[in-house]
Amino acid sequence: MNSGNYDLMEKYMLSCMDDSAHDREHVYRVLYNALEIARNESNVDYDVLIGACLLHDIGRREQFEDPTLCHAAVGAEKAYRFLVEQGFGADYAQQVRHCIQTHRYRKSNPPQSLEAKILFDADKLDVTGAMGIARTLLYKGSVSEPLYSVMEDGTVSAGEGDTAPSFFQEYKYKLENVYDCFQTAKAADMAEERRHIAAEFYQSLYREVNVSYQNGRDELDRHVTCT
Repeated sequence: MNSGNYDLMEKYMLSCMDDSAHDREHVYRVLYNALEIARNESNVDYDVLIGACLLHDIGRREQFEDPTLCHAAVGAEKAYRFLVEQGFGADYAQQVRHCIQTHRYRKSNPPQSLEAKILFDADKLDVTGAMGIARTLLYKGSVSEPLYSVMEDGTVSAGEGDTAPSFFQEYKYKLENVYDCFQTAKAADMAEERRHIAAEFYQSLYREVNVSYQNGRDELDRHVTCT
């Protein structure tokens, strides 16, 4: 990819990004992860891969404003229109569109091309390990969702089976299971190196919360009497 085309796509990407958890630095990490993964693959179309990485989250604003929308679907169409309008070939624009359409964590629309699989893996790597924990907490705070839910019996839910959103629910629903979804061997190895960091954080936080609730309720019962 020549520098002029890179700068054009980067400028457009920057104009679309205003989500703290999916910001420009997330895009760059995805791009850099993708390039590292691609080094272990053959016949990668780097023009398609770089373009798809730069533009993969340009539909986030629309999804944030209307949660019924899928940012991958919206972003894919925005990217296609932008590329065609800027003089890129329709075949190139379609390849980038496919990568963006299929990068989201959804079993119903898996990536097919090599470049799409690499983008999928690079994006998922950014929700593993310490970075995945940090980004999830950042997002939950931005939308005013809690760390955890408290069940009817007064105990803290571990997140399993929760319908109400929380950090613990997101960990059990997505962060804990993302390690089984990678499409390339290199990305799977990179993710596995990070797995224990996320697990230890979740387990430590859950233990700390539970101790506070268990001990605190017992102490409260000692000091608050029925009248």
